[in-house]
Amino acid sequence: MPASKIHPTAIIDATAELDSSVEIGPYSIVGANVKIDAGTRVAGHVIINGPTIIGKNNHIFQYSSLGEAPQDKKYKDEPTLLEIGDNNTIREFCTFNRGTIQDKGTTKIGNDNWIMAYVHIAHDCQIGNHTIFANNTSLAGHVDIDDYAILGGFTLIHQFCKVGSHVITAVGSVVFKDIPPYVTAAGYDAKPHGINAEGLKRRGFSAESILQIKRAYKALYRNGLTLDEAKIELAAMQKTTPEIGLLTDFLKISTRGIVR
Repeated sequence: MPASKIHPTAIIDATAELDSSVEIGPYSIVGANVKIDAGTRVAGHVIINGPTIIGKNNHIFQYSSLGEAPQDKKYKDEPTLLEIGDNNTIREFCTFNRGTIQDKGTTKIGNDNWIMAYVHIAHDCQIGNHTIFANNTSLAGHVDIDDYAILGGFTLIHQFCKVGSHVITAVGSVVFKDIPPYVTAAGYDAKPHGINAEGLKRRGFSAESILQIKRAYKALYRNGLTLDEAKIELAAMQKTTPEIGLLTDFLKISTRGIVR
């Protein structure tokens, strides 16, 4: 590996596997059983413990701690994993923990995510692609965040909650239940406040699709239907608007109940 890519003050464990193009900044530590793929840049004062797998072209800023043991009293040094995909930006002071054997065993972050400073992602969380986590967002253990979700600054997500695709939360939201796809949520505890129409426009959803998603939101939240009645109506809407399928599929797997 070219010496110019690794600062002389960095400490790299002998078992770590780094592509020759990986950059490691001053005073960073890469521990045992860490794999880092091509094009990833690690700034100074970062600690990466294993087992951890990091993909291609990530940019990890200074003072982050990745792959540390989970904050779970049941954890007994089992060989669990943190897995990070490609093209992620991970800003200063982020903390991502490995999984636990009581769940998936892996904490997983997908591709093309923009994760701002002081974000905490706890054990066994599953993060999709193209998400944005604003500063000080914190996820408890076992949380699932789907593609294109945006979490406002200081958003807190309770353990085992699910956040659907294209969701956006307001600053300071505290989430105790699942948030279905497309929904804007805010408050303590978080409540639904319409759909993320602007985000859908930016991602190329047609005006007609957005209109139908608004109709689906009304069926779920505004028309006085029970959840079972709303599910029936959404299933009918899905026949002409495939985008409603994200909602119907999400409601099938929701275990904590949805924000209401």
